[in-house]
Amino acid sequence: MTTEAAAEADPSPYAPFRIPDFRWYVLAIVAVTLATMIQGTIVGWQVYELTRDPLALGAIGLAEALPYIAFSLYAGHVADRHDRRTVAIIAVGVLSLTAIALVLLPRLMTANAPALVPAIFGVIVVSGVVRAFLLPARQALGAEIVPRAVFPKSVTWRSGAWQLAAVTGPAIGGLLYAIGGTALAYAVDAALCVVAMARLFAIRRAHREAAQLVGTPPTADFFAGVRFVFSDRILLGALSLDMFSVLFGGATALLPIYAAEILHVGPTGLGLLRSAPAAGAVVMSAVLAYAKPMARTGRVLLQSVAVFGVAIIVFGASTHVAVALAALTIGGAADMVSVFIRSTLLTTRTPPHLLGRVMAVNGIFVGSSNEIGAFESGVAARLFGTVASVVGGGVLTLGVVGVTAWRNPELRQLARIDSGRGPTS
Repeated sequence: MTTEAAAEADPSPYAPFRIPDFRWYVLAIVAVTLATMIQGTIVGWQVYELTRDPLALGAIGLAEALPYIAFSLYAGHVADRHDRRTVAIIAVGVLSLTAIALVLLPRLMTANAPALVPAIFGVIVVSGVVRAFLLPARQALGAEIVPRAVFPKSVTWRSGAWQLAAVTGPAIGGLLYAIGGTALAYAVDAALCVVAMARLFAIRRAHREAAQLVGTPPTADFFAGVRFVFSDRILLGALSLDMFSVLFGGATALLPIYAAEILHVGPTGLGLLRSAPAAGAVVMSAVLAYAKPMARTGRVLLQSVAVFGVAIIVFGASTHVAVALAALTIGGAADMVSVFIRSTLLTTRTPPHLLGRVMAVNGIFVGSSNEIGAFESGVAARLFGTVASVVGGGVLTLGVVGVTAWRNPELRQLARIDSGRGPTS
């Protein structure tokens, strides 16, 4: 019996790990996520120390989001036309070079310190372009290396691995900064990218139903994923719900201000704050791995985003670190439920040859909204104050849930997620 057949026959939550390629893939996710989380934590702290400006923190998100959006559709096209593993390896390699650049910049620009912040932003722009190519290729590759029958189980472990790295990455970043400053943190960032490249190289087999795109007008092909998503109201509703909740409820960009000026916990405490949402997500991913299929998936999705909104409100109003950590942890657990449902819907409702382009659309809806949400948070913090910005974002998130439940009955009434094209009732 092949490893794929054994995985399909295994009813346990661990079935995907019977496939060696999936194990290498998960290890690559952990390594590259640790790297990006370390970098994100240190860049935020470094820029805030240099500028003391909340708008600069928001601008970090915008500097990454705009190139990400600009290149996403083309990147999805590339992921469907070319070997997804190769695309992911090249992207991670370039990410390692951005980490090395961040190590070198302060040393090369000692005579021109005012130009350091613009130079850091230049590296962030490059990272945004690279991420546009990495995410659709990596996400589609994850669906390519496992049989379709075990997609839901693999989604849980993929998301859980990402969240586990997201728990430890910011805390490790803060610790590395405390020990050796930015140089040590960015050097570890680069080394982890090399580890991720090695694990991606180890992947040998894939199960893609390759698209026959020869002779297809490229511009028409770029928008195939967009057309598919907008033709499916359940997918469109799930993606829109996540996009607006992250856009309004994204408090991550302002965590350096909370760490420095409200909670007074410094860079190490910043690492803990950034890790808290992922800690809740890891716990929830373990619960989801053993849970029975959801009977009312649409309602659970809406409820989870509502809990996320309430958690953001509590965090925004908190002045004690224990309350802040608890609120962020609960918000992360609720967000994990939303991530699991959305990811499962994407992989089970999308034809394999469209996965790269649909994942690119998912990145525009959800991935870039993190960065645009960071910019929105920075602007709101500048105009209304940090606490009002975060609390108001949580309130707007609750409003998004109400509008989605009202305007999208197909999503609200979604029952179990089938392994095929549509929902079951």
